[in-house]
Amino acid sequence: MQYIGSEPRPGCLFCRVIEHPDDPDAELVVWRPKGAVVLLNKFPYNPGHAMVAPYKHASSFEELDDPQSLNLVRAQRRTLQVLRNTLKPDGFNVGSNLGNAAGAGIPDHVHIHIVPRWNGDTNFMAVIDDVKIVNEALAQTADKLKRAFAET
Repeated sequence: MQYIGSEPRPGCLFCRVIEHPDDPDAELVVWRPKGAVVLLNKFPYNPGHAMVAPYKHASSFEELDDPQSLNLVRAQRRTLQVLRNTLKPDGFNVGSNLGNAAGAGIPDHVHIHIVPRWNGDTNFMAVIDDVKIVNEALAQTADKLKRAFAET
């Protein structure tokens, strides 16, 4: 409820956590690879719901040059590996919402969502009342993933 009841913070989330590692939202950063940042979604669909963003503040993939695109895809690939090894999901949803019309919550900074999925992870709460139960505290998942990224 502390997240839901709080006011949105000004500025771009990704730029804040990239430029200011002491920003409160940087607590959700689990890895800082070359040219990208990986952080947990504050409003996860499932435990481990990560977002991978390039350092460059760009609203679409077309605005990234080849090295920036390569860094982003490398970060995505490694994030999938760490999530698979750490959380043991049965699958993933991977994708981006580009623009407000597509449902982008942060339309000005392109990013990739990686959502771990488990067989049967939809429960009656999501179906009946548009509520999602997440069975692990966000900070606990973040700590677990930070350790996993640091190990390899």
